[in-house]
Amino acid sequence: MSTRYEFRVLGPLEVLRDGHPVRIDAAKVRLLLAALLAEANQVVTVETLVNRLWGEDPPGRARNTLQNYVLRLRRALGCPAGGAPVFTRPHGYVIQTAPDALDLHRFTSLVRQGRTALAEGAAARAAPLLGEALGLWRGDPLSDLPAHLVRGMVAALDEQRVDALELRIDADLALGRAADVLPELRGLIGEYPLREHFWAQRMLALFQCGRQGEALESYREVTALLADELGVAPGAGLRQVHQRLLAAAPDLVGAQAARATPPSRDGELPVEITTFVGREAQVAQVRRLLETARLVTLTGVGGVGKTRLALRAAAEAAPSFANGVRLADLAPLTDAALLDRAVSEALGLRDQSARPVADAVADHLRDRRLLLVLDNCEHVVEHVAGLVLRLAATAPGLRVLATSRQRLGTPGEHVLTVPPLTLPTVAGTAGGTPARGKPAAEASGEDGVMAAAPVSSDTDDPLLCSEAVRLLLDRAAGSAPAFRLTARNRQAVAHLCLRLDGIPLAIELAAVRLSAMTAEEILERLDDRFRLLSLPRPRTSARGHHTLRGIVDWSYDLCTEGERLLWNRLSVFSGGFDLEAAETVCAGEGVLREDVLDLLAGLVDKSIVAVNSSGDRARYSLLETIRQYGGQRLQEEGGTARVRVRHSAFYRTTAVRAGQAWCGPREVDWLVRLRTDLPNLRTALDYCASRPDLADDGLEIAVNLARTRCWFFSSTLGEGRHWLERLLATGEPPAAPASTRAPTLTAGALAMKAWIALCQGDNPAAETFLAQCRAVARELPDGPSAAPVTYIEGAHAMLVRGDPASRALLAEARERFRAAGQAGDAHMATMLWAMAEAFFGTRASASSARDVYVAEAEASGAEWARSWAQWCSGLVELRHGEAQRSLAPLQRALARQRAIGDSWGPVWGLETLAWAVAATGDGTRAAWLLGAAHRMRRDTGVALIGLRPFHDAHLTAERRVRASLGAEEYAAAWSRGACAEDTPGPVPEERTARVRSTRTRTGGSHTPTA
Repeated sequence: MSTRYEFRVLGPLEVLRDGHPVRIDAAKVRLLLAALLAEANQVVTVETLVNRLWGEDPPGRARNTLQNYVLRLRRALGCPAGGAPVFTRPHGYVIQTAPDALDLHRFTSLVRQGRTALAEGAAARAAPLLGEALGLWRGDPLSDLPAHLVRGMVAALDEQRVDALELRIDADLALGRAADVLPELRGLIGEYPLREHFWAQRMLALFQCGRQGEALESYREVTALLADELGVAPGAGLRQVHQRLLAAAPDLVGAQAARATPPSRDGELPVEITTFVGREAQVAQVRRLLETARLVTLTGVGGVGKTRLALRAAAEAAPSFANGVRLADLAPLTDAALLDRAVSEALGLRDQSARPVADAVADHLRDRRLLLVLDNCEHVVEHVAGLVLRLAATAPGLRVLATSRQRLGTPGEHVLTVPPLTLPTVAGTAGGTPARGKPAAEASGEDGVMAAAPVSSDTDDPLLCSEAVRLLLDRAAGSAPAFRLTARNRQAVAHLCLRLDGIPLAIELAAVRLSAMTAEEILERLDDRFRLLSLPRPRTSARGHHTLRGIVDWSYDLCTEGERLLWNRLSVFSGGFDLEAAETVCAGEGVLREDVLDLLAGLVDKSIVAVNSSGDRARYSLLETIRQYGGQRLQEEGGTARVRVRHSAFYRTTAVRAGQAWCGPREVDWLVRLRTDLPNLRTALDYCASRPDLADDGLEIAVNLARTRCWFFSSTLGEGRHWLERLLATGEPPAAPASTRAPTLTAGALAMKAWIALCQGDNPAAETFLAQCRAVARELPDGPSAAPVTYIEGAHAMLVRGDPASRALLAEARERFRAAGQAGDAHMATMLWAMAEAFFGTRASASSARDVYVAEAEASGAEWARSWAQWCSGLVELRHGEAQRSLAPLQRALARQRAIGDSWGPVWGLETLAWAVAATGDGTRAAWLLGAAHRMRRDTGVALIGLRPFHDAHLTAERRVRASLGAEEYAAAWSRGACAEDTPGPVPEERTARVRSTRTRTGGSHTPTA
């Protein structure tokens, strides 16, 4: 089977190989790929590529270096023999992509189709095409590459995007969506003030909204702007729009009369009585599916907006169906035997014969081209599936759009899961975040206040990028007119939408509460969301649709008894889970382990559980609202404690297994798994800390997470220390006459706590923890010479005191760990022993320790160990050999650490690389690296001054570079490194090749130590 590649440039550069992400770390290789993709399927000359990679200052052997980068690109892509998809041509290189494999090609194709449809007067067809095209954009194009080298490519891509935006807004205006596009136009004009077409569109939109005076004022504003900035008058197109506005052209008056009117609806489709917010991509997707699929089913959790989406998509698709669109709402249907009659009534049939109703419906539809919307099918799924199959067999022109919390399961069904509304980003939640460079007050009004109806006003507040926030503000404008979005409450509004999972029903109910409560008060009471988000006096008879609990109750009632039990128990998970976890934690008391998979599949089908199958293990998750409901049900049945104990036990076992596999061939897999399950591990730690009888289990989790360096990779050392301290305190009340905890566990926990404090450079705390560790060690069989204690004694001697005696202590700890069969701990002792020999030993002893360490790391198959073995090799070469030769292993160590997502190793790899570059005489690059290393230490909270051998080497390198450059040049280069956004890459070969090799041997005047 041939390899399939997918490339994405409309945002950060991304590559998929057979559906799996391809990691390309080297910046130049990524830049090369981007340059080829910008002209995919065309030969890009060597000269062009050299210019794209180095600009106006290419290195001396640029062609050879380029060829090397092409080889590295092929390796990174895993290209088969022959180099596909990257081919060499006589004058350059070409990357060949399939028509749908590059997002840029899909974008241009959709824009071309949309432009054609718009030219043909088919705005209803053009709008979703152009919306889908713009939906392919994931942010600024190639935003992860050096801006100065991709400026030309980015400008060309941006021009295409802006052109598509103009077309899509033209289509929206033609469809009467003037109020919807005004906020967007305000932002676009702010970003592109000299683009006249946006001004023309804004004038037309204002006129259609009945704001003729503002439309004419916009023309005066742009006229003055063009005169001031460019000394020119408006172009012919803008002048023509102005004349049409003055003359109140008939086509504009007609559009004004129809402003804000939803798409024309056929037959029995109800008229929208509230604004339709967002969902452009989903509407376009439904319409595209309806062009080819006979049956499209919209599934999703209750309250997510399936019905509203179906009605909007059906209304927009209506022109494509000669016999129109019909709606059959099945929610009131209590007897499945009446399904055929309900559909017949929706079609307007009045058949009085004795034949079966289904036959009459089939005959009626036989020669018609019609879209039938079947809404709320979940309680009659099997009967609906049977009817749809029958109608499809007799009516080739029929299309069915169904909404259901459970898929119908018929042949040919296309299922589209309706996602929640888009949520505010982290940046958007910051209180008082200004709009595009404006102060908060200026962005939101004179007093820093925004009205509750900003969706229909022309503002470009960044918080309104979220559909959930826009919906809340839109509904609050009607139900709570006094509500205002302010700099004070905007963070609460953002978090409210996040906590409500972006579910439209929940957000609309919260908007009603804003008439009597603040957003902050609602947020405080969300733990009881099912009581809070209900209308006190429901005024409609729609079953369960007036409360959040009612709509989730309806989903619960549709489940089998086994599915309900599983739903309740799944509520103990945080952030997702896999099948093994569900089977282990949820089986028992009415649920057999072998039945969990089928029950879980049933919950997925009913839109209760979401599944992500993109990785090698399927991950399942529940929305917070669904999880909280299950938690309440679990508490009502009295099963919370029992299931939480099993949850904690499972993740204790997971942590122990990870600790046992540490420094083995699967260590990276375990690190990824621990990172993925960190929310569950935290939940287990917290529960164990709340139960003194489970404190030891929690302590085992904490110790093994520290052993696997999970906190180094996935969080912060401070969090690891927090859990160790909390759990050590939980099981040991101060007044207890004697400890019941195993001394081995306590000593191991104290050792890990002391190790973390050492890594943080917190020497006073490390001294305290070490003393506690010594005291507990007296109860161990080996006493104070036990392996964990000896290890920490050696680490403390090396890192705090800078004591050469640390070499013997660490060597002893290594042997004791090996004798106990603790391979991971033995590896750590070996690494520190080799490090101590490098800092304090002779050339012979350092080289010997390095060789032992490298051999063990290679034999282990552990990638993390191998990365540190490379680093240690570089350190030994730097301190006892040639500085120039230390660069390669240090760079390889950095590359390996980045490849496995290690955020801790590069802190030291970069610092050590700075020492090495300083020793070679490249002062500018060394100063830059020292600045970058400082930034990384600051980000990770490490105090270098508490780690003596590192601090001494740092001062030596700093003094050498300052003397070489002078204070001013050093400060400038250091600042550039400290401000660099990305983790620095390897030292460029063409630069280091020119640097004179400098010998730095122990005892010599050039040794970079104190």
